[in-house]
Amino acid sequence: MYKRLVVVLSLLFFQNIYSNCQSVLHNTAKTILISKIDSILQTKVNLDEIPGAVIQIKIGDQLLYKHAYGYEQKYDFNHQLLNPPDSMTINSLFDIASLTKVIGTTTSVMLLVDRGLLRVEDPVCKYIKAFNTSEKKEITIRNLLTHTAGLYEWYPLYYRASNKNESYKLIGELPLQFPVGEQRRYSDLGFVLLGEIIEIVSGLPLDKFMQKNIFLPLQMSSTAYNPLSTANFKNIAATSHGNPYEKRMVYDSTLGFKIKEINPRQWNGWRNYTLRGEVNDGNAWYANGGISGAAGLFSTVDDLQKLVDMLIRKGNAGSVQLISEKTVQLFLTQDKFKNGLGWMMDPDNSFMKNGPEGTFGHTGFTGPSITVVPEYNLSVILLINRQNTGLLSNGDYYNVSPIRRLVFGAVMKYAVSEQ
Repeated sequence: MYKRLVVVLSLLFFQNIYSNCQSVLHNTAKTILISKIDSILQTKVNLDEIPGAVIQIKIGDQLLYKHAYGYEQKYDFNHQLLNPPDSMTINSLFDIASLTKVIGTTTSVMLLVDRGLLRVEDPVCKYIKAFNTSEKKEITIRNLLTHTAGLYEWYPLYYRASNKNESYKLIGELPLQFPVGEQRRYSDLGFVLLGEIIEIVSGLPLDKFMQKNIFLPLQMSSTAYNPLSTANFKNIAATSHGNPYEKRMVYDSTLGFKIKEINPRQWNGWRNYTLRGEVNDGNAWYANGGISGAAGLFSTVDDLQKLVDMLIRKGNAGSVQLISEKTVQLFLTQDKFKNGLGWMMDPDNSFMKNGPEGTFGHTGFTGPSITVVPEYNLSVILLINRQNTGLLSNGDYYNVSPIRRLVFGAVMKYAVSEQ
Protein backbone atom coordinates (compact mmCIF):
# COMPACT_ATOMS: atom_id res chain seq x y z
CA MET A 1 0.00 0.00 0.00
CA TYR A 2 2.82 2.37 0.97
CA LYS A 3 4.62 1.73 -2.34
CA ARG A 4 1.43 2.36 -4.27
CA LEU A 5 0.97 5.68 -2.49
CA VAL A 6 4.54 6.67 -3.32
CA VAL A 7 3.95 5.89 -7.00
CA VAL A 8 0.71 7.92 -7.08
CA LEU A 9 2.33 10.87 -5.33
CA SER A 10 5.30 10.68 -7.68
CA LEU A 11 3.03 10.69 -10.70
CA LEU A 12 1.12 13.67 -9.34
CA PHE A 13 4.39 15.45 -8.62
CA PHE A 14 5.75 14.96 -12.12
CA GLN A 15 2.37 15.79 -13.64
CA ASN A 16 2.42 19.06 -11.76
CA ILE A 17 5.95 19.78 -12.94
CA TYR A 18 4.93 19.00 -16.55
CA SER A 19 1.87 21.23 -16.25
CA ASN A 20 3.95 24.08 -14.84
CA CYS A 21 6.53 23.67 -17.59
CA GLN A 22 3.82 23.75 -20.22
CA SER A 23 2.40 26.91 -18.66
CA VAL A 24 5.84 28.55 -18.61
CA LEU A 25 6.46 27.61 -22.25
CA HIS A 26 3.01 28.93 -23.24
CA ASN A 27 3.56 32.22 -21.45
CA THR A 28 7.05 32.54 -22.91
CA ALA A 29 5.76 31.93 -26.46
CA LYS A 30 2.99 34.47 -25.94
CA THR A 31 5.46 37.04 -24.58
CA ILE A 32 7.74 36.51 -27.59
CA LEU A 33 4.79 36.92 -29.98
CA ILE A 34 3.60 40.14 -28.34
CA SER A 35 7.14 41.50 -28.34
CA LYS A 36 7.45 40.70 -32.05
CA ILE A 37 4.11 42.35 -32.92
CA ASP A 38 5.02 45.42 -30.87
CA SER A 39 8.37 45.65 -32.62
CA ILE A 40 6.80 45.43 -36.09
CA LEU A 41 4.02 47.97 -35.56
CA GLN A 42 5.67 50.43 -33.19
CA THR A 43 8.74 50.61 -35.42
CA LYS A 44 6.58 51.55 -38.41
CA VAL A 45 4.84 54.25 -36.35
CA ASN A 46 8.18 55.58 -35.09
CA LEU A 47 9.51 55.72 -38.66
CA ASP A 48 6.40 57.70 -39.70
CA GLU A 49 5.59 55.06 -42.29
CA ILE A 50 2.13 54.56 -40.81
CA PRO A 51 0.24 56.95 -38.51
CA GLY A 52 -1.27 54.25 -36.32
CA ALA A 53 -2.83 50.83 -36.02
CA VAL A 54 -5.04 48.60 -33.90
CA ILE A 55 -4.47 44.86 -33.76
CA GLN A 56 -6.54 42.04 -32.31
CA ILE A 57 -5.43 38.41 -32.27
CA LYS A 58 -7.78 35.68 -31.07
CA ILE A 59 -7.39 31.90 -30.81
CA GLY A 60 -10.53 29.99 -29.90
CA ASP A 61 -12.19 31.85 -27.05
CA GLN A 62 -8.89 33.37 -25.92
CA LEU A 63 -8.17 36.99 -26.79
CA LEU A 64 -4.44 36.66 -27.27
CA TYR A 65 -3.56 40.29 -27.87
CA LYS A 66 -5.26 43.61 -28.42
CA HIS A 67 -3.39 46.88 -28.69
CA ALA A 68 -3.46 50.35 -30.24
CA TYR A 69 -0.42 52.11 -31.70
CA GLY A 70 0.24 55.66 -32.84
CA TYR A 71 -2.44 58.11 -33.85
CA GLU A 72 -5.97 58.41 -35.19
CA GLN A 73 -4.81 61.57 -36.95
CA LYS A 74 -1.24 62.77 -37.15
CA TYR A 75 -1.27 65.31 -39.99
CA ASP A 76 -3.62 68.00 -41.26
CA PHE A 77 -4.49 68.70 -44.91
CA ASN A 78 -1.30 70.74 -45.39
CA HIS A 79 0.78 67.90 -43.96
CA GLN A 80 1.46 69.82 -40.77
CA LEU A 81 1.91 67.75 -37.65
CA LEU A 82 -1.03 68.17 -35.28
CA ASN A 83 -0.11 69.58 -31.90
CA PRO A 84 -0.75 67.21 -30.30
CA PRO A 85 -1.70 64.37 -32.67
CA ASP A 86 -4.85 62.45 -31.71
CA SER A 87 -3.88 59.15 -30.13
CA MET A 88 -5.22 55.86 -31.43
CA THR A 89 -7.41 53.79 -29.09
CA ILE A 90 -8.55 50.18 -29.18
CA ASN A 91 -12.07 51.51 -29.80
CA SER A 92 -11.13 53.75 -32.74
CA LEU A 93 -13.48 53.61 -35.71
CA PHE A 94 -11.86 52.87 -39.09
CA ASP A 95 -12.92 53.34 -42.69
CA ILE A 96 -12.68 49.63 -43.54
CA ALA A 97 -12.79 50.28 -47.31
CA SER A 98 -13.07 46.99 -49.25
CA LEU A 99 -13.65 44.99 -46.09
CA THR A 100 -17.17 46.33 -46.74
CA LYS A 101 -17.34 43.77 -49.56
CA VAL A 102 -17.07 40.84 -47.15
CA ILE A 103 -18.32 42.19 -43.82
CA GLY A 104 -21.42 43.80 -45.30
CA THR A 105 -22.15 42.76 -48.88
CA THR A 106 -20.97 39.13 -48.93
CA THR A 107 -22.67 38.45 -45.60
CA SER A 108 -25.88 40.01 -46.97
CA VAL A 109 -25.76 37.75 -50.03
CA MET A 110 -25.12 34.75 -47.76
CA LEU A 111 -28.26 35.58 -45.79
CA LEU A 112 -30.38 35.91 -48.94
CA VAL A 113 -29.01 32.63 -50.29
CA ASP A 114 -29.70 30.96 -46.95
CA ARG A 115 -33.31 32.16 -47.04
CA GLY A 116 -33.83 30.86 -50.55
CA LEU A 117 -34.31 34.34 -52.00
CA LEU A 118 -31.18 34.20 -54.16
CA ARG A 119 -28.89 31.59 -55.72
CA VAL A 120 -25.24 32.14 -56.50
CA GLU A 121 -25.78 30.60 -59.94
CA ASP A 122 -28.62 33.02 -60.77
CA PRO A 123 -27.90 35.17 -63.82
CA VAL A 124 -27.56 38.85 -62.95
CA CYS A 125 -30.10 39.66 -65.68
CA LYS A 126 -32.76 37.97 -63.54
CA TYR A 127 -32.54 41.04 -61.30
CA ILE A 128 -31.05 43.75 -63.52
CA LYS A 129 -32.60 44.04 -66.98
CA ALA A 130 -29.61 45.91 -68.41
CA PHE A 131 -27.63 42.66 -68.19
CA ASN A 132 -30.04 40.81 -70.45
CA THR A 133 -27.83 41.26 -73.51
CA SER A 134 -25.83 38.83 -75.61
CA GLU A 135 -22.63 40.12 -73.98
CA LYS A 136 -23.77 40.02 -70.33
CA LYS A 137 -26.57 37.48 -69.98
CA GLU A 138 -24.16 34.72 -68.86
CA ILE A 139 -22.89 36.74 -65.89
CA THR A 140 -24.00 35.20 -62.59
CA ILE A 141 -24.05 36.26 -58.95
CA ARG A 142 -21.05 33.95 -58.51
CA ASN A 143 -19.14 35.92 -61.17
CA LEU A 144 -19.78 39.16 -59.27
CA LEU A 145 -18.67 37.60 -55.98
CA THR A 146 -15.50 36.15 -57.51
CA HIS A 147 -14.52 39.14 -59.68
CA THR A 148 -14.86 37.06 -62.85
CA ALA A 149 -17.71 38.99 -64.53
CA GLY A 150 -15.40 40.80 -66.96
CA LEU A 151 -16.29 44.27 -65.65
CA TYR A 152 -13.99 47.30 -65.60
CA GLU A 153 -11.37 46.92 -62.88
CA TRP A 154 -12.08 50.53 -61.92
CA TYR A 155 -14.22 53.33 -63.30
CA PRO A 156 -14.79 56.87 -61.92
CA LEU A 157 -18.58 56.62 -61.77
CA TYR A 158 -18.87 60.13 -60.31
CA TYR A 159 -17.83 61.65 -63.63
CA ARG A 160 -21.15 60.44 -65.05
CA ALA A 161 -23.30 59.69 -61.99
CA SER A 162 -24.23 61.63 -58.86
CA ASN A 163 -26.40 59.13 -56.94
CA LYS A 164 -26.82 55.39 -56.53
CA ASN A 165 -29.56 55.00 -59.15
CA GLU A 166 -27.44 56.78 -61.74
CA SER A 167 -24.48 54.62 -60.70
CA TYR A 168 -26.46 51.42 -61.11
CA LYS A 169 -27.70 52.55 -64.52
CA LEU A 170 -24.21 53.53 -65.67
CA ILE A 171 -22.65 50.19 -64.69
CA GLY A 172 -25.42 48.43 -66.58
CA GLU A 173 -24.53 50.40 -69.71
CA LEU A 174 -20.75 49.92 -69.56
CA PRO A 175 -19.27 47.35 -71.95
CA LEU A 176 -17.36 44.38 -70.60
CA GLN A 177 -13.58 44.53 -70.62
CA PHE A 178 -12.78 40.82 -70.29
CA PRO A 179 -14.41 37.47 -71.17
CA VAL A 180 -16.93 36.30 -68.58
CA GLY A 181 -15.61 33.68 -66.15
CA GLU A 182 -12.18 33.24 -67.72
CA GLN A 183 -10.06 35.34 -65.38
CA ARG A 184 -10.18 37.03 -62.00
CA ARG A 185 -10.02 40.83 -62.39
CA TYR A 186 -10.69 42.51 -59.07
CA SER A 187 -13.44 45.09 -59.58
CA ASP A 188 -15.45 47.31 -57.24
CA LEU A 189 -18.22 47.56 -59.83
CA GLY A 190 -19.35 43.98 -59.27
CA PHE A 191 -19.93 44.68 -55.59
CA VAL A 192 -21.76 47.92 -56.33
CA LEU A 193 -24.10 45.74 -58.44
CA LEU A 194 -24.42 43.21 -55.61
CA GLY A 195 -25.56 46.11 -53.43
CA GLU A 196 -28.23 46.87 -56.01
CA ILE A 197 -29.34 43.22 -56.14
CA ILE A 198 -29.56 43.05 -52.34
CA GLU A 199 -31.86 46.08 -52.43
CA ILE A 200 -34.01 44.62 -55.21
CA VAL A 201 -34.39 41.21 -53.55
CA SER A 202 -34.89 42.46 -49.98
CA GLY A 203 -36.89 45.58 -50.73
CA LEU A 204 -34.69 47.53 -48.31
CA PRO A 205 -31.94 50.14 -48.82
CA LEU A 206 -28.54 48.46 -48.52
CA ASP A 207 -27.57 50.08 -45.22
CA LYS A 208 -30.95 49.29 -43.66
CA PHE A 209 -30.74 45.64 -44.71
CA MET A 210 -27.28 45.26 -43.18
CA GLN A 211 -28.28 47.03 -39.99
CA LYS A 212 -31.40 44.89 -39.50
CA ASN A 213 -30.01 41.53 -40.55
CA ILE A 214 -26.30 41.62 -39.63
CA PHE A 215 -25.26 44.40 -37.28
CA LEU A 216 -28.21 44.24 -34.85
CA PRO A 217 -28.24 40.43 -34.50
CA LEU A 218 -24.47 40.37 -33.96
CA GLN A 219 -24.60 43.43 -31.68
CA MET A 220 -22.17 45.28 -33.94
CA SER A 221 -23.16 48.67 -32.53
CA SER A 222 -20.06 50.43 -33.87
CA THR A 223 -20.46 49.45 -37.52
CA ALA A 224 -22.20 51.83 -39.92
CA TYR A 225 -22.12 53.84 -43.09
CA ASN A 226 -21.70 57.64 -42.82
CA PRO A 227 -20.77 57.65 -39.10
CA LEU A 228 -20.74 61.46 -38.91
CA SER A 229 -24.52 61.38 -39.25
CA THR A 230 -24.66 59.50 -35.94
CA ALA A 231 -23.68 61.42 -32.82
CA ASN A 232 -22.49 58.25 -31.06
CA PHE A 233 -19.27 57.94 -33.03
CA LYS A 234 -16.39 60.04 -31.68
CA ASN A 235 -13.01 58.33 -32.08
CA ILE A 236 -12.57 58.03 -35.85
CA ALA A 237 -9.25 57.38 -37.55
CA ALA A 238 -8.46 59.89 -40.30
CA THR A 239 -7.61 58.63 -43.77
CA SER A 240 -6.55 60.63 -46.83
CA HIS A 241 -6.19 64.35 -47.42
CA GLY A 242 -8.84 64.62 -50.10
CA ASN A 243 -8.58 61.98 -52.85
CA PRO A 244 -5.15 62.66 -54.38
CA TYR A 245 -4.44 59.07 -55.42
CA GLU A 246 -7.84 58.61 -56.99
CA LYS A 247 -7.37 61.89 -58.87
CA ARG A 248 -4.09 60.48 -60.12
CA MET A 249 -5.95 57.35 -61.27
CA VAL A 250 -8.07 59.59 -63.52
CA TYR A 251 -5.27 61.83 -64.78
CA ASP A 252 -2.28 59.48 -64.96
CA SER A 253 -2.77 56.95 -67.77
CA THR A 254 0.41 55.09 -66.76
CA LEU A 255 -1.58 53.53 -63.89
CA GLY A 256 -3.57 51.61 -66.48
CA PHE A 257 -7.00 53.14 -65.91
CA LYS A 258 -7.23 55.26 -69.07
CA ILE A 259 -10.92 55.60 -69.93
CA LYS A 260 -11.39 57.06 -73.39
CA GLU A 261 -14.80 58.65 -72.82
CA ILE A 262 -13.65 60.52 -69.70
CA ASN A 263 -11.99 63.91 -69.91
CA PRO A 264 -10.29 64.33 -66.50
CA ARG A 265 -11.12 68.04 -66.44
CA GLN A 266 -14.85 67.61 -67.04
CA TRP A 267 -15.45 67.08 -63.30
CA ASN A 268 -13.78 68.83 -60.37
CA GLY A 269 -15.62 67.91 -57.21
CA TRP A 270 -12.53 66.69 -55.39
CA ARG A 271 -12.52 67.14 -51.61
CA ASN A 272 -9.90 69.54 -50.26
CA TYR A 273 -9.78 68.54 -46.60
CA THR A 274 -8.67 65.62 -44.47
CA LEU A 275 -11.20 62.80 -44.46
CA ARG A 276 -12.29 61.69 -41.03
CA GLY A 277 -15.62 59.92 -40.93
CA GLU A 278 -16.23 60.29 -44.67
CA VAL A 279 -15.52 57.23 -46.80
CA ASN A 280 -12.26 57.57 -48.73
CA ASP A 281 -13.53 55.69 -51.78
CA GLY A 282 -14.60 58.21 -54.41
CA ASN A 283 -17.31 56.11 -56.04
CA ALA A 284 -18.91 55.44 -52.68
CA TRP A 285 -18.74 59.09 -51.58
CA TYR A 286 -19.27 61.15 -54.73
CA ALA A 287 -21.65 58.83 -56.60
CA ASN A 288 -23.42 56.76 -53.92
CA GLY A 289 -23.99 59.00 -50.92
CA GLY A 290 -21.40 57.15 -48.86
CA ILE A 291 -23.29 53.85 -49.11
CA SER A 292 -22.02 51.18 -51.50
CA GLY A 293 -21.65 47.43 -51.72
CA ALA A 294 -17.96 47.98 -52.50
CA ALA A 295 -16.93 50.41 -49.76
CA GLY A 296 -18.28 52.77 -47.12
CA LEU A 297 -18.53 50.86 -43.86
CA PHE A 298 -16.76 52.05 -40.72
CA SER A 299 -16.08 49.65 -37.86
CA THR A 300 -13.89 48.68 -34.90
CA VAL A 301 -11.83 45.59 -34.11
CA ASP A 302 -14.40 44.40 -31.58
CA ASP A 303 -17.28 44.59 -34.04
CA LEU A 304 -15.32 42.92 -36.83
CA GLN A 305 -14.39 40.17 -34.39
CA LYS A 306 -18.07 39.40 -33.79
CA LEU A 307 -18.67 38.67 -37.47
CA VAL A 308 -15.42 36.73 -37.79
CA ASP A 309 -16.33 34.59 -34.77
CA MET A 310 -19.70 33.83 -36.36
CA LEU A 311 -17.97 32.55 -39.49
CA ILE A 312 -15.43 30.50 -37.51
CA ARG A 313 -18.39 28.93 -35.68
CA LYS A 314 -19.89 28.06 -39.09
CA GLY A 315 -22.70 30.60 -38.92
CA ASN A 316 -23.51 30.27 -35.24
CA ALA A 317 -23.91 33.52 -33.32
CA GLY A 318 -24.41 32.37 -29.76
CA SER A 319 -28.07 31.56 -29.30
CA VAL A 320 -28.83 32.06 -33.01
CA GLN A 321 -27.74 30.23 -36.15
CA LEU A 322 -27.44 33.38 -38.25
CA ILE A 323 -26.33 31.52 -41.40
CA SER A 324 -26.48 27.78 -42.04
CA GLU A 325 -23.27 25.76 -41.97
CA LYS A 326 -24.02 24.67 -45.54
CA THR A 327 -24.07 28.27 -46.81
CA VAL A 328 -20.91 29.19 -44.92
CA GLN A 329 -19.18 26.21 -46.51
CA LEU A 330 -20.44 27.24 -49.96
CA PHE A 331 -18.90 30.70 -49.63
CA LEU A 332 -15.65 29.53 -48.04
CA THR A 333 -14.71 26.91 -50.62
CA GLN A 334 -11.86 27.70 -53.01
CA ASP A 335 -12.63 28.08 -56.71
CA LYS A 336 -10.22 27.53 -59.60
CA PHE A 337 -8.70 30.96 -58.91
CA LYS A 338 -7.99 29.92 -55.29
CA ASN A 339 -10.58 32.25 -53.78
CA GLY A 340 -13.97 31.87 -52.13
CA LEU A 341 -17.17 33.79 -52.77
CA GLY A 342 -16.39 37.34 -51.71
CA TRP A 343 -13.59 36.24 -49.40
CA MET A 344 -9.99 35.83 -50.59
CA MET A 345 -8.46 32.40 -49.95
CA ASP A 346 -5.26 32.43 -52.00
CA PRO A 347 -2.29 31.69 -49.67
CA ASP A 348 -0.02 33.70 -51.98
CA ASN A 349 -1.60 36.89 -50.60
CA SER A 350 0.77 38.63 -48.19
CA PHE A 351 -1.77 38.92 -45.37
CA MET A 352 -2.34 35.13 -45.34
CA LYS A 353 1.01 34.05 -46.76
CA ASN A 354 1.38 30.26 -46.67
CA GLY A 355 -1.72 29.89 -44.52
CA PRO A 356 -3.10 26.35 -44.22
CA GLU A 357 -5.99 25.14 -46.34
CA GLY A 358 -9.24 26.94 -45.55
CA THR A 359 -7.58 30.23 -44.56
CA PHE A 360 -9.60 33.24 -45.69
CA GLY A 361 -9.59 37.01 -45.36
CA HIS A 362 -9.64 40.34 -47.14
CA THR A 363 -7.93 43.71 -47.24
CA GLY A 364 -8.92 47.34 -47.77
CA PHE A 365 -7.24 50.22 -49.62
CA THR A 366 -7.17 52.42 -46.51
CA GLY A 367 -5.03 49.83 -44.72
CA PRO A 368 -7.21 47.29 -42.86
CA SER A 369 -7.03 43.51 -43.16
CA ILE A 370 -8.65 40.41 -41.70
CA THR A 371 -7.12 36.93 -41.77
CA VAL A 372 -8.93 33.85 -40.45
CA VAL A 373 -7.41 30.38 -40.04
CA PRO A 374 -10.24 27.95 -39.21
CA GLU A 375 -7.78 25.07 -38.69
CA TYR A 376 -6.48 26.87 -35.59
CA ASN A 377 -9.66 28.81 -34.70
CA LEU A 378 -7.42 31.81 -35.25
CA SER A 379 -8.10 35.34 -36.45
CA VAL A 380 -5.91 38.39 -36.97
CA ILE A 381 -7.61 41.77 -37.41
CA LEU A 382 -5.17 44.54 -38.26
CA LEU A 383 -6.50 48.04 -38.86
CA ILE A 384 -4.06 50.65 -40.22
CA ASN A 385 -4.92 54.21 -41.30
CA ARG A 386 -1.97 54.36 -43.69
CA GLN A 387 -3.20 57.29 -45.80
CA ASN A 388 -2.93 59.97 -43.15
CA THR A 389 0.84 60.23 -43.63
CA GLY A 390 0.09 61.34 -47.20
CA LEU A 391 1.40 60.20 -50.56
CA LEU A 392 5.02 59.17 -50.97
CA SER A 393 7.32 60.88 -53.45
CA ASN A 394 6.40 58.26 -56.06
CA GLY A 395 2.71 59.19 -55.83
CA ASP A 396 1.67 56.03 -53.97
CA TYR A 397 0.65 55.41 -50.38
CA TYR A 398 2.95 53.41 -48.12
CA ASN A 399 2.61 49.70 -48.91
CA VAL A 400 1.45 47.86 -45.78
CA SER A 401 1.61 44.38 -47.35
CA PRO A 402 5.03 43.59 -45.78
CA ILE A 403 3.63 44.57 -42.36
CA ARG A 404 0.68 42.22 -42.81
CA ARG A 405 3.00 39.40 -43.91
CA LEU A 406 5.31 39.83 -40.92
CA VAL A 407 2.42 39.99 -38.44
CA PHE A 408 0.68 36.94 -39.87
CA GLY A 409 3.95 35.01 -40.00
CA ALA A 410 4.62 35.72 -36.33
CA VAL A 411 1.10 34.72 -35.31
CA MET A 412 1.23 31.48 -37.30
CA LYS A 413 4.59 30.57 -35.77
CA TYR A 414 3.01 30.96 -32.34
CA ALA A 415 -0.13 29.01 -33.30
CA VAL A 416 1.85 26.09 -34.68
CA SER A 417 4.07 25.98 -31.57
CA GLU A 418 1.00 25.77 -29.35
CA GLN A 419 -0.40 22.68 -31.06
